[in-house]
Amino acid sequence: MLTIDGTFGEGGGQILRTSVAMAAITKMPVKIVGIRSKRPKPGLSAQHLTAVRAMTELAGADTTGAMIGSTELTFIPGEISGGTYRMDIGTAGSISLLLQCLIPVALHAPGKVVLDITGGTDVRWSPPIDHLRHVLLPALALMGCDVSIDILKRGYYPRGGGRVRAVIEPSRIAGVDFYRETVDMVYGCSHSSRLPEHVARRQRNAAISRLQDRGYDAVIDTDITAAHKGVASTGSGITLWCGHVGGSALGERGKPAEVVGFDAADNIIRELDSGASVDVYLADQLIPCMAMAKSGSFTTRDLSLHTKTNIWVSEQFTDVKFDIKPSDRIFRVVCR
Repeated sequence: MLTIDGTFGEGGGQILRTSVAMAAITKMPVKIVGIRSKRPKPGLSAQHLTAVRAMTELAGADTTGAMIGSTELTFIPGEISGGTYRMDIGTAGSISLLLQCLIPVALHAPGKVVLDITGGTDVRWSPPIDHLRHVLLPALALMGCDVSIDILKRGYYPRGGGRVRAVIEPSRIAGVDFYRETVDMVYGCSHSSRLPEHVARRQRNAAISRLQDRGYDAVIDTDITAAHKGVASTGSGITLWCGHVGGSALGERGKPAEVVGFDAADNIIRELDSGASVDVYLADQLIPCMAMAKSGSFTTRDLSLHTKTNIWVSEQFTDVKFDIKPSDRIFRVVCR
């Protein structure tokens, strides 16, 4: 049984999610120790426990230590199964982070996997759901993966209540060398729920203005949900994308809508101006799939702790190696 040191790198939830995903794919039993042991509230949180339980069901696994506050988890994978799985992360736990964990595993199922997930679609410390739909999924499609994500309802911090439906078809993952694409247009979605309609429009207009000032044309849609039809979550945000890079920002109480739009634009401009082929979020999302394909490469503006963690965990479960080469203010990552 492989033992993973949960204190490696940032010592957070990413090492747990990636470890159980890689264990399910490789069918290698794993024990994860020291889970979030350096955090103010050590051990599994409710959100992490949801990920473990979802993976246990999807992979037919046996687990010990799957409880709130546990700093040690043993995960013995079984057979990955197709079917429909429903899960509720609770409040505004990130749907995106859960999908990042489950999608690579679901691709290995013998039949179609449908994931019906309730939680937060647009929350802090997580890529927004639109980033997965418009940046991650096109990248996975290039790797031969058939995945779709539909937003049924948005959910913001702290109440959550968002709902997403993902459909994953069995796919054979192929290695891809990602190169910088020609920038012709920036696309986006500015959204709000239970707020005046002008909020999403002001976010959009500010983002377009900032992008045009920097020489980038933009087409940004609005997604406005009124305060009816049982909508429980209040919030706003904007996500932008262009090829394999994106940028986003969330609304906050007291933060002008124009600042939200400027922030999202500045984030994608930073990625575009770097010349990297993928953004910082996509970089960490691609690592497990590259490990399964045993090939592939990309350049990225920065190596996040999540990316470094995913590289380390993937190398523990497989015989692949990732070469990291700094080059002209960006990093080139190659899987071999």
